[in-house]
Amino acid sequence: MSDESILDAAAGLFAEHGVNAVGMGEIARAAGCSRATLYRYFADRRALHVAFVHREARRIGRLVADETTPMDDPAERLTHAVLAAVRHVREAPTLLAWFGTADAALTADLAQSAEVIDGLGLTVGGDDAAARWLVRVIVSLLIVPGRDGADERGTVERYVVPALVGGARR
Repeated sequence: MSDESILDAAAGLFAEHGVNAVGMGEIARAAGCSRATLYRYFADRRALHVAFVHREARRIGRLVADETTPMDDPAERLTHAVLAAVRHVREAPTLLAWFGTADAALTADLAQSAEVIDGLGLTVGGDDAAARWLVRVIVSLLIVPGRDGADERGTVERYVVPALVGGARR
């Protein structure tokens, strides 16, 4: 038994039932452990949620970095980073569950933690406030999506990039 196997079991339940609908007892059963064992790894449900979100932020951050590191143009790199983070979440049912109506408030709260900000690696010139704002933009796009990908790209290019990189792009 490991914290990773517990988080993996929780992920499946989150995708199937929603984040707030899953209790610690259900997670323990899915992980094949007792509640006592589960509580040795995670003090409570919030601690488990935090660990899950932080783990996934680091994973998404690595994926986004792999895609954007070769890009030279700062504006295009930023645009791609935001949209890639959104895409990676949408491709993972275990993550998409966090952005439904019943779970969005919890997600928005957890998304502003330092571990999520650092894990996503979206710092812009070492500006922590800008990184926090970028995470809010990503969460917003996931909770209230644009009409389509072109609409979301246009929003990022028109409003986010000029605010952080400069030079209006249309």
